[in-house]
Amino acid sequence: MNATIKERADKVFMATYGRYPLAMVKGEGCRLFDADGKEYLDFLSGIAVCGLGHCHPAVTAAVRRQVAELVHVSNLYYTLPQTELAEKLVAHSFADKVFFCNSGAEANEAAMKLARKASEPQRFEIISLIGSFHGRTLATVAATGQTRFQQGFEPMPLGFKHAPFGDLAALEQMITPATCAILCEPLQGEGGVRPLPPEYLRGIRALCDRHGLFLIFDEVQTGVGRSGTLFAHQQLGVEPDIMTLAKSLAGGLPIGAMLAREKIAAALTPGSHASTFGGNPVVCAAANAALDVILGDGFLESVRKKGEYFRAGLGKLAAKFPAKIATARGMGLILGLVFTEEGAAKGGEVVAKMMERGFLINFTAGIALRFVPPLIVSEAEIDRLLAALGEVLAEIFKAG
Repeated sequence: MNATIKERADKVFMATYGRYPLAMVKGEGCRLFDADGKEYLDFLSGIAVCGLGHCHPAVTAAVRRQVAELVHVSNLYYTLPQTELAEKLVAHSFADKVFFCNSGAEANEAAMKLARKASEPQRFEIISLIGSFHGRTLATVAATGQTRFQQGFEPMPLGFKHAPFGDLAALEQMITPATCAILCEPLQGEGGVRPLPPEYLRGIRALCDRHGLFLIFDEVQTGVGRSGTLFAHQQLGVEPDIMTLAKSLAGGLPIGAMLAREKIAAALTPGSHASTFGGNPVVCAAANAALDVILGDGFLESVRKKGEYFRAGLGKLAAKFPAKIATARGMGLILGLVFTEEGAAKGGEVVAKMMERGFLINFTAGIALRFVPPLIVSEAEIDRLLAALGEVLAEIFKAG
């Protein structure tokens, strides 16, 4: 029962999560089931982690095979699943080299360490954007452009600056002889599902080229098909020097990856960086299976089409409540319904009422409902979500 599991858990866990009183016990495709037997349509996907839904047959089979052969070996040795995964990532990206770790935060730590090590000794500062989110370690919290994540953990590590979103002139003014890199997400997921305009990203690329800086793209949330292309930057006309991945790369298992061009990657030599569990054979087997599905014929095109369909439906809902909802925005199947200042106070209530109706979403940055369903979601399932959301919004905002 949900209540029994919650009671047991609350006795032993640190209170780092504001959990809902649900205990999930089973997942299948886009559906989750709690301990009381209630079914939910999951439009959160473990926060963009379960890209192929829950217990995808190809991923499940790959894990079963690998766990019976080799579960773990030190990175002092080579393994085939890890090698195959790195080959796939290199073959389908700008990068020449890959480093594996266990999470998005670890991937971003690795990227920032690489940027510093590959730069001249006096260059160590990294500029990120206000509204960004890059992880929960001290360094990635320092890089995150939201002070609420930093409160209580001060003083922050040195070497991080935050530029106003969308202001290239202000960003350039922050560059000094100590700057080594600019770090940004092609779309700020935790920042309210806020895409960076292509011309803004091109401007950031130009600044990096002009000042000899590395451009790091955090594609932890937007990567691996979520945006409708394998990586979000591939549809924006800008390439980074370093990129980070995690979230849905292994179909629900924990993994992180940092990719870079060969000349930059050469700065990391034996002993300079490492991860005990990074590139674990079981996790890499899962990632290989997941990537094979995502790179299959027509898959990414279907993500784009379903994303356009979903966004259009969200746009129609926004038009019904102009005083409460400002717009629908996003890329592919990472979408947000952005509330006005007047409507934002009801965001948490919308999430709770949707959960009561059997739909899982969340409210991020205090401004936007976020929708990151499995990439296998159907238009029929999107229609069910939109219908329920329309009813909830009408109930809460007393529309009509």
